[in-house]
Amino acid sequence: MALKTLSSLARKDLLRDKGYINGAWVDAISRNTFEVHDPATLDKLGSLPEMGAEDTHQAVEAANNAFKSYRGTSARQRAQWLRRWSDLCYENVADLALILSLENGKTLKEAQGEVEYAASFLNWFSGEAERVYGEVIPPANLSQRILTFKQPLGVAACMAPWNFPIAMITRKCGAALAAGCTTVWKPAGETPLSALAQAVLAAEAGFPKGAINVITTLNSVAEVGEALCTSKLVRKLSFTGSTRVGKLLASQCSSNLTKLSLELGGNSPFIVFDDANVDKAIQACISAKFRNSGQTCVTANRIFVQKGVYEKFASKLVESVERLQVGAGTEDGVFVGPLTHERAVEKAMTHIEDAKSYGGKVVLGGAPLRDLPGYFLNPTVIKYMDDRMMMTREETFAPVVGLYQFETETEVIDRANDCDVGLGSFICTESISRMWRVAEALEVGMVGVNLGVLSACESPFGGIKESGYGREGGSHGIDEYLAVKSLLVGVTAEA
Repeated sequence: MALKTLSSLARKDLLRDKGYINGAWVDAISRNTFEVHDPATLDKLGSLPEMGAEDTHQAVEAANNAFKSYRGTSARQRAQWLRRWSDLCYENVADLALILSLENGKTLKEAQGEVEYAASFLNWFSGEAERVYGEVIPPANLSQRILTFKQPLGVAACMAPWNFPIAMITRKCGAALAAGCTTVWKPAGETPLSALAQAVLAAEAGFPKGAINVITTLNSVAEVGEALCTSKLVRKLSFTGSTRVGKLLASQCSSNLTKLSLELGGNSPFIVFDDANVDKAIQACISAKFRNSGQTCVTANRIFVQKGVYEKFASKLVESVERLQVGAGTEDGVFVGPLTHERAVEKAMTHIEDAKSYGGKVVLGGAPLRDLPGYFLNPTVIKYMDDRMMMTREETFAPVVGLYQFETETEVIDRANDCDVGLGSFICTESISRMWRVAEALEVGMVGVNLGVLSACESPFGGIKESGYGREGGSHGIDEYLAVKSLLVGVTAEA
């Protein structure tokens, strides 16, 4: 069966090859371009403007000018625009999923799930727009009255990663736009087409020009990032990506004390206790590990299995992983697509070879898939992992499972917490008491119990330690784009 291509799109206008500034589709000032490729076939999908600092300044200026009027729109109006945008995502889910699958590599089923997930944030924040409440505070001085209210910060820069290029945009800008901020988006250079399609739908939903601006770049990312961080007009920056880059952005934002939300690297422990339902734990592990070919920030990276069920779990996991079909995301029946980068395959192989050097036993996979032209890696399972291995300290970001054995609850908590980051974690147990003890003890921002997902629009998403700070989604998400203002009123005694 022939694979689907961009020519299959029902709405051709969703496919854009220009940046978006102040309501216009524009080329880079330099006229330079970069190419976007399908990681499954290596086919060229298009050429996009290679924008730089000057383009970024124009986008920020447009957003700042738009903010002067946009901040005055009613919460009800912003909610209606967001809700309409959400509806348009559902109406065009097939086209959006195809664009996403082709530029990112994830399966069409996963891509459709991401589109729906992205739409859920727009719908959620349409409700939050009308729930930005203030307070009346009892004063100690009875000749005063104290109130608070919340106001939008200003221009918000939204920097999204390549692994969830639609959902990470809407999770950020949905909150920003609901709060009354205007936005500048910087999608990843590998996956800009998804964000540009979303800009089309946002404009169709009614957002005024300048409220949304999109800068595209692959080779000038550092220049664009610095321009956003050092601009005095940008009052908020939200970034999802590596801890290394997050630290750099934080340093650059310090010159203006720009407010930051950082969702950075993870190294999620997945803990299976002896009392777990092994079959349910296998399903949760496959979901947590192989979603998006292992390329999620909360991917299960260290699989700790208690000694009593270690061999049983390993055997059943191998049986299940062997059945996973690998191929292009647009092909029917595929569960594991390509990695988005060639360097991701190289990093995974480095981790596999390192594990072997310390005594790890590869019981499934362990090598790139050479039968296909793209960036494919055979799903891999490694037994007898050791805490000295690279996979213990670094995200693998690939369909590679490393199984660690442990004996006691105290031991596994100490080992799980022995890392610099703390984003997500997973626990498999049938004991409610153990669930509470371990969930409270793990040094992370999110815990999943007997399931393999950690995301929902109504749930706050974020981490601690070097996984960053701030929360996206939930009722907390909109607060990241608001400033609290206090109002103190003198009340004179009755004459």
